[in-house]
Amino acid sequence: MYSNTALHVVHTPEDVDLDAAEQAAGQFLRALGVLEDGESMRDTPRRMAKAYADLFTPRPFDLTTFPNDEGYDELVLARSIPLRSVCEHHLLPFTGIAHVGYLPGERILGLSKLARITEHFARRPQVQERLTKQIADWLSEQLQPKGVGVVIEAEHTCMTLRGVQAVGSTTVTSTLLGTLRNDARSRQEFFSLTGVNR
Repeated sequence: MYSNTALHVVHTPEDVDLDAAEQAAGQFLRALGVLEDGESMRDTPRRMAKAYADLFTPRPFDLTTFPNDEGYDELVLARSIPLRSVCEHHLLPFTGIAHVGYLPGERILGLSKLARITEHFARRPQVQERLTKQIADWLSEQLQPKGVGVVIEAEHTCMTLRGVQAVGSTTVTSTLLGTLRNDARSRQEFFSLTGVNR
């Protein structure tokens, strides 16, 4: 008979004050010379406030694990998990995909949770390097696997829409822990399965 354990994961942001955010958004637009005098712009500050509140608030979930009764010891990898976050330097979006994998120890993870934990850390102002490491470190702490690997490939609008305007460029970051970091064959297998040439 199988049993499972679940850790309820909740990120509670500071109290969200949509009214104050709406007022601030209106002031921000007016300061940049963007007028709200037309019908289509009238509710833009409110929509901005709601959009950013949504971007910064991850959904709660249960991190469900199960006994690794069969002693499975090969790589478990979820590829191409859709990812969206906001650059903490410009508050502009970055989007891409995450490849998240682990070498099981005594417990295995419900597969959807690899996507859930990616979303959990992405739903706040971020830098890609920190996001990559947070996902890996958290999985390592909670699951205690033999190894963890995370690769993120993302396009940053702070690079493509402003500044250098490097349209089409992507940034790739990786964090490897345990066996996936220390064993060359395991590391190569992980990168090969993610499709990232290292």
